[in-house]
Amino acid sequence: MYDPAQLRTFLAVAQTLSFTQAARRLGLRQSTVSQHVRRLEAATGRPLFARDTHSVQLTEDGEAMLGFARRILEVHEQATAFFAGTRLRGRLRFGASEDFVLTRLPEILERFRYDHPEVDLELTVELSGTLHEQLAAGRLDLVLAKRRPQDPRGQLVWHDRLVWIGAERLRLDPDRPVPLIVYPPPGITRARALQALERQGRPWRIACTSGSLNGLIAAARAGLGVMAHSRGLVPPGLVRVPERAGLPELGEIDFVLVQAERPGPAQDTARALAAAILAGGDRLHRR
Repeated sequence: MYDPAQLRTFLAVAQTLSFTQAARRLGLRQSTVSQHVRRLEAATGRPLFARDTHSVQLTEDGEAMLGFARRILEVHEQATAFFAGTRLRGRLRFGASEDFVLTRLPEILERFRYDHPEVDLELTVELSGTLHEQLAAGRLDLVLAKRRPQDPRGQLVWHDRLVWIGAERLRLDPDRPVPLIVYPPPGITRARALQALERQGRPWRIACTSGSLNGLIAAARAGLGVMAHSRGLVPPGLVRVPERAGLPELGEIDFVLVQAERPGPAQDTARALAAAILAGGDRLHRR
């Protein structure tokens, strides 16, 4: 009843909330993306998106379709792999950014291992900047991380905005340097935070540095300072810093999948895991 191609397009639009971004991810024309969505809405008899010239949002029926679409595609892919008679095997070196430690990424990886039991999955959790370096050095096959500035590579998983977060009780003194909680270099959010403050001419100081997301969260909950973080991944116990604090805008951020460009036996397994993550991408920023 529901065309898998239309369901994949629906998931891409739902994850990016943009017909343009979905078209880029899927390698389709924007008119084709719109056509797929219209046909799926005709098949369901319900509007799945509320859209105007400025925004795209899921309707209540669209939210319901997310779960159905994922399950239909999972079963479709399992059936295709079974009857094609091909089994993925070998070692896959996958790197995931610290940002995903507290999300539902483990559920996606568990499902992938269930579907492909002969794949040995080697997981590296690191800073986004470090993961990109390891990928370039040939030590990883697939990376899920923030996109580096001016780097066009990668399949978009979702688009978000960086915001300042901290403990709810934290109050910033406008006459003193901003206390920062940051990853060590080459952290991408660290660089963005420092650049934004420098452009504003706002003094700052490093109150805490940690290579662990849990370490940063603990410092922020203790009220040691503020940190730059994805709006869709704000940890429990922390809140956005109010605008009256006068901190500069941090801009938008892309979370992408980047696969090694070198040919090798891990290419097929990397593509399969990338497809599983893209299909469940909306779960990465829902706890």
